[in-house]
Amino acid sequence: VYTMWLKRWTPQNIVIGGAAGAIPPVIGWAAVTGTVSLESVVLFLIIFLWTPPHFWALALFKSEDYARAGIPMMPNVAGQASTRRQIFAYALILAPVGVLPSALGFTTPAYGVFAVLLGAGFVWYAWKVLQMADDDHVMKPAKALFGYSLLYLFAIFAIYLADCVVARVLAMGGA
Repeated sequence: VYTMWLKRWTPQNIVIGGAAGAIPPVIGWAAVTGTVSLESVVLFLIIFLWTPPHFWALALFKSEDYARAGIPMMPNVAGQASTRRQIFAYALILAPVGVLPSALGFTTPAYGVFAVLLGAGFVWYAWKVLQMADDDHVMKPAKALFGYSLLYLFAIFAIYLADCVVARVLAMGGA
């Protein structure tokens, strides 16, 4: 339904697809524990809020390809300036949500420090995108944000995993 219909019907395709792409932590958590926890919802939110700025950054510098394919990506429908503002807005929301696992006690403060730094980096790259001129055909800030967004999502989950593993080992009297 998403690929055949929604992706080609609405510029909000990324937001809708983001929900589908973000649901695996909730499903996995429920499959293992039998419940949907706040922790799994926070993991969902991290992926969900990461998705629009990640894909819209890509769409900024690949807008001609999306237009040729008939996919109504945000830059082609709402314009570059609107897309850049939305990227920045999502980044501003994502940054504190990325810290929630630590703030809610799911991880140690060490994760929180890394999450703050990663989130600040995401906001900084999004700020650079926001400052781009409409006639910027090189789109270096959008390309940089796209690349950083890949690092961000990998790092935030790798650090989360490492933090949880280390905490569990220490709780069992190891190391």
